Amino acid sequence: MKMKTNTISALLLSLFLVAITSNFSESLAQGCVAIRHFSSCNGNSLESNLVEKGSWQVGMNYRYFRSFRHFRGTEEEPDRVSNNSEVINNAHAWDFNITYGLSSRLYTNLTLPFVINTRSSLYEHGREERNTTYSRGMADVRIGVGYWLLNPEENEKGNIAIGAALKLPTGDYNASDIFYNVGPEGTPQVRPVDQSIQPGDGGFGISFDIQIYKKVSERLFAYGSGFYLINPRETNGTRTFRETLSPILQNEAIMAVPDQFSVRGGLNYAFPVTGLGGSLGLRYEGVPVEDLVGGNQGFRRPGNVLSVEPGISYMKDNVTLGLNVPIAVRRDRPQSITDMETEQSTGNPRNGDAAFADYLINFSISYRIGKKLEYPVLPNGTFNN
Repeated sequence: MKMKTNTISALLLSLFLVAITSNFSESLAQGCVAIRHFSSCNGNSLESNLVEKGSWQVGMNYRYFRSFRHFRGTEEEPDRVSNNSEVINNAHAWDFNITYGLSSRLYTNLTLPFVINTRSSLYEHGREERNTTYSRGMADVRIGVGYWLLNPEENEKGNIAIGAALKLPTGDYNASDIFYNVGPEGTPQVRPVDQSIQPGDGGFGISFDIQIYKKVSERLFAYGSGFYLINPRETNGTRTFRETLSPILQNEAIMAVPDQFSVRGGLNYAFPVTGLGGSLGLRYEGVPVEDLVGGNQGFRRPGNVLSVEPGISYMKDNVTLGLNVPIAVRRDRPQSITDMETEQSTGNPRNGDAAFADYLINFSISYRIGKKLEYPVLPNGTFNN
């Protein structure tokens, strides 16, 4: 398949459709709102998913954030930082991706995620001293397929891809560490780490995603993408010990297996410099209060983040590099099921808090095995038509 250069321009500039991302990649929400890193199951970008029949693409995505700003609803609690009572999560995630072209329109993808997380807090250690807990290892593996609705050769000015993936419970969802001042007579005790730094969630999940690009002008393209992860399992059996903090948290004694979502959109621009592109868009992601399928018992931190997302990419031969840094402009920790039930039974307003990051760092590198893609522009800055 010989791809026309306008299509290649869209593909290169759409490198920033890195999904969860999460995962999110957990991609998806910033800070301890997100259960863990999660990223979309069908590849890192439109460019990586447009592979010829029998061609391969391998890649790696690295994601980092530091969450420490506490919010109840959309209101920040700045005193948590000033009085040193904030919870600080540092999350590192690496997604190793393999994409294979079953045809020019149908592709399959395998994602092997790994994480290293730390969590520093006072309240989890008897509120007497700050200590840090750790988790590391493989997260939840994803296997997915995707399909371009239009023939890429015949629709160079725009296209839509839809996909679905299976999330496997390969990550540890009962990772434990030492907690201080919480055992008998204030002794240390081994407990499961907080839900936000568990490598896995303990459930089989199904994600659905969509990716869109559309030519706006000679060098400008609009893009959009989104995914929703359905986790039918209600709870995973891992104890939180939250019931020891307050009697009203009895129904949060076991970790939930919640859904996650992400939506992105913006504009990509092809610079006259060969292989260089830039993007600017919005990203909205989070953990819903209630799941689409299954019950809603157990502990979760619902929340969502709206971010402005600038990015830059560079393509040289079969190698593509990308960097995007979503910057949070609105953070929301809505009422959980526990909050709503407690408020209804007591008549007193209640809204739990969660810590969020100011920004994320997403870096990606990919290598195409097979036919080399053409540059979107010639050295003189004109399109290679």
